[in-house]
Amino acid sequence: MKRREALRSMGPLALLLSAPQIAWGAGIVGVRVWPAPDYTRVTIESDGPLTARHFMTELPDRLVIDIDGLELNAQLRELVGKVRADDPFIAGVRVGQFQARVVRLVVDLKQAVAPQQFTLTPVAAYQHRLVFDLYPTQQADPLLALIRDKEAAEERAAKTVQDALGELIARVDKPGVPPQSPPAPPTPPKPASAPPLQTPAPLPVEPPTEAERRRVDRLIIVALDPGHGGEDPGAIGPSGLREKDVVLSVALQLRDKLNAVPGMRVMMTRDADFFVPLGERVRKARRVQADLFVSIHADAFFKPEARGASVFALSSKGASSTAARWMAERENAADLVGGVNVASVKDQQVLRAMLDMSTTAQIKDSLKLGSEVLSRIGRVGALHKGSVEQAGFAVLKAPDIPSILVETAFISNPEEEDKLRDTGYQRELVEALATGIRRYFAKNPPLARQRSL
Repeated sequence: MKRREALRSMGPLALLLSAPQIAWGAGIVGVRVWPAPDYTRVTIESDGPLTARHFMTELPDRLVIDIDGLELNAQLRELVGKVRADDPFIAGVRVGQFQARVVRLVVDLKQAVAPQQFTLTPVAAYQHRLVFDLYPTQQADPLLALIRDKEAAEERAAKTVQDALGELIARVDKPGVPPQSPPAPPTPPKPASAPPLQTPAPLPVEPPTEAERRRVDRLIIVALDPGHGGEDPGAIGPSGLREKDVVLSVALQLRDKLNAVPGMRVMMTRDADFFVPLGERVRKARRVQADLFVSIHADAFFKPEARGASVFALSSKGASSTAARWMAERENAADLVGGVNVASVKDQQVLRAMLDMSTTAQIKDSLKLGSEVLSRIGRVGALHKGSVEQAGFAVLKAPDIPSILVETAFISNPEEEDKLRDTGYQRELVEALATGIRRYFAKNPPLARQRSL
């Protein structure tokens, strides 16, 4: 009862926002909201560590967060306006001075969530971070979502053809009607910006039909992994181009091109600007039993003259060069910058064992895939090295999926940064990647699968 009375009192409190000052404890540096189909992250960054606690209420669903040692300020007020309308989980946020030295956030929810709260110590450009990850209490089956998404796309394409045919028949039946051009196919969204987030389907989800089970067994599934995202911008070019943005643009274009191939479907580890931990990227690919895994990045080096694209496969014996080792260490540090709740991983030893089970066969197939892709992107621009390199990239360690990491160019090189920003170069790069992937499958058809839905 006391909790509900406190919540009702938040209405007038939310309007009484004081001047931008901190009376006690840490100062707020920034607040950020990162919505994604899988979860939404709320980050409060401060110049000192924060202490907070939270609880849930039902009917309606709300998350209540109390942060000690703060008074309301302009930065916390910004959190209210940073919630997007298409956020799958958050409907809105209210802020109030609950008690002296205690700020209360009330997060109105669109569905039931299982929140995870954790803190991150300063790293890279970030100071102390208090993080809340809001996960759905029930997660949709990604493989079933993939096949239903493909069916819906095919239905839309068929309807477009039928509409054009119907208009043609109408013109034949009515010769006096002036001819019109058939309707153009829908214009795809610009690859530079991510599509709107899709709110997960309301639960319970309809069980898969027998036809869907048969179709998913016949699908070739490619997992595309745009590196970094969300709290982790990746490398940043001399003029400010961020790696996380350019690789997402390339991946979205590549997704559309591969989805147009009959019998092929793409699973994206992220399709918007949010962070996915390295181990989760691998787990997503394994959950849909992908036939390939392609991680897309853009190099950075402390020498601006470094240039050229590279393709990497996993190594079980160490890096093939000093540069490859340096690159793997840099990419493997993404979890530190992006922010991972270590406590949410129930058994770190089991996770490490899974990641270290990569077999000789997986690496052999990865090298074949890498060779096909490298030969194609070498026709688009310069190569940093003429052969597939190897190193211990954590994101390539799915034991049963051929996996490569493509460094598209050196974003730290001013000339190559300009190329990465150019839409024409991106199209050529996407065509090269798609051709390399298709050539790999032509020479190495995937084995028949029995995917479980």
